[in-house]
Amino acid sequence: MQWYIKALKNYRGFTGRATRTEYWMFFLFNIIFFITLAFLQEMLGIIHLLTPLYSLAMFLPALAVLLRRLHDSGKSGWWVLFCLIPMVGFVILTVFACLPSEGNNKYGSNFKY
Repeated sequence: MQWYIKALKNYRGFTGRATRTEYWMFFLFNIIFFITLAFLQEMLGIIHLLTPLYSLAMFLPALAVLLRRLHDSGKSGWWVLFCLIPMVGFVILTVFACLPSEGNNKYGSNFKY
């Protein structure tokens, strides 16, 4: 949970680096919260408003942590534009998010928590 909160606090940070742990824990908790909201929405019979609002609120933090993850693997943030390619773009970005951290690169030093 600390990684999720850390990513939320750094939602404006498009520079720097994010480790694999930080990115995937943010992704995991984001999915868990989204599914929980969707379940509550259905169980309570609420108009489908919670999940779109949550998705909108998480767009900027998710984009920021993805860009920092790309920086950590030595890629430019512009690689995120591959999302515009259906199916293929998602696969490419998933592979990049799984790549190990590079040593020191132009986006900063290789830090450990």
